[in-house]
Amino acid sequence: QDAEIVRTRDPELLARCDVVVDVGGEYDPGRHRYDHHQRSFTESMRSLRPDKPWSTKLSSAGLVYCHFGSQILAALLGQPEDGPAVTALYDKLYENFVEEVDAMDNGIAPAAGEPRYALSTTLSARVGHLNPRWNDPEQDTEVG
Repeated sequence: QDAEIVRTRDPELLARCDVVVDVGGEYDPGRHRYDHHQRSFTESMRSLRPDKPWSTKLSSAGLVYCHFGSQILAALLGQPEDGPAVTALYDKLYENFVEEVDAMDNGIAPAAGEPRYALSTTLSARVGHLNPRWNDPEQDTEVG
């Protein structure tokens, strides 16, 4: 509630943050560091939660969801974290939303070989439409 969001790649600033997501080159949940940009990083939902079937390499979004998704859903639903409603919703949200984010962020194609059709309404495509065009003279994404 009282958190300040800092957008930076400055290691000195990152070192002072309580939680770091998608930058810093470190995955260490004990220190709340959730980046997937290391050559050695291979974690999936299944590797971190063996009771889950998904083997798609996690993005930073997937890491945060893996570690906090059940807790957040439980709080929103007013249900126990290990209850059937939270478990079912956690699984469905991962399978039908977060896994796509993980795959797209890690460059994992939705199909082997040539896709049979274009995916133009993915989350990545929608976010991409918010970015300035490559030749737009105003490239500041913070202007809005």
